Amino acid sequence: MFQPLKPHQWALMAAVILVMMVIPMITRDSYLLHVLILAMIFGIFASAWNLVTGFAGLKTFGHHAFFGIGAYASALISINAGLSPWITIWIAALAATIAGLFIGLPILRIKSMPHVAIVTLGFAEIVRIVISNLQSITRGELGLWGIPAFTDFTLPGIGKVVFTPADKLPYYYLVLVLLIASVVVVTLLMRSKTGLSMVAMRDAEDAAESLGVNLTKQKLLVFGVSAFLVGLAGAFYAHYIGILTPSAAVGIDLMILIIAMVLVGGLGTLSGPLIGALILTVTIELLRDLDNYRLLVYGAIIILIVMFLPKGLATLGPLVAKRFTSRSQ
Repeated sequence: MFQPLKPHQWALMAAVILVMMVIPMITRDSYLLHVLILAMIFGIFASAWNLVTGFAGLKTFGHHAFFGIGAYASALISINAGLSPWITIWIAALAATIAGLFIGLPILRIKSMPHVAIVTLGFAEIVRIVISNLQSITRGELGLWGIPAFTDFTLPGIGKVVFTPADKLPYYYLVLVLLIASVVVVTLLMRSKTGLSMVAMRDAEDAAESLGVNLTKQKLLVFGVSAFLVGLAGAFYAHYIGILTPSAAVGIDLMILIIAMVLVGGLGTLSGPLIGALILTVTIELLRDLDNYRLLVYGAIIILIVMFLPKGLATLGPLVAKRFTSRSQ
């Protein structure tokens, strides 16, 4: 069941946001900021996937298709139509939303979760193959390059904000704003009647329907919102990285990474996907010196966390507090 945040959790969340805002004032290390930017992009993706799978109970394995659609749509529109990325990222997010509603319609007819997983995975594979084969438009695995960066603007009291590959600071604060907005959207949605309906649909679909929950409407809504957020993350990724390939933007490896982040952080929790995105993004960077053994150690860490904390790292704090409370009594 969705647990509303308690006052101390709101305070902790505010403290984390404050720390994230202060980090660039302490260090301008480009590599550190790059890792944190990737962690926040993955955090948006993981939170959106958790909305569908963790809260609504729809086991979808094809969300990387929405990420790729958002990335390629924004990049291609900005390249060919000359529109500013500030406009194209929203168009791309809407394109991903339409794709989400398109795949949501057949899913409404399927109650078997394994079949839902296969249908969504197949959809993502179709998207990847289409992008790979449309080489005259996307350049396939050769890579779509020349993607425009966000246009500069002047912020009152701060001055001109310039987006260049050499300066990660503007990207850092922009993706931080997008991440906070995404978490707020998910939180407000789960605190509403719609959120309660989604949890009821996840726990007992037939019972929820018998009590008047419109399953069709709820599934379409959750797919649309989730696809929009993932598409937005993909669009930002395109203009931040500057080059796209189908394997990087729509590959199954990306979906596996997001699933691992949510499972490690805590499926069906608000903070879990964010914790998992940060921990796993930083961990794989710290393990780079291990070369060929890197993925082996990385996989072992994930397995150990899932084995000993099956509900994710988000539950570690309450477990420790409960242990100390029981010892003190």
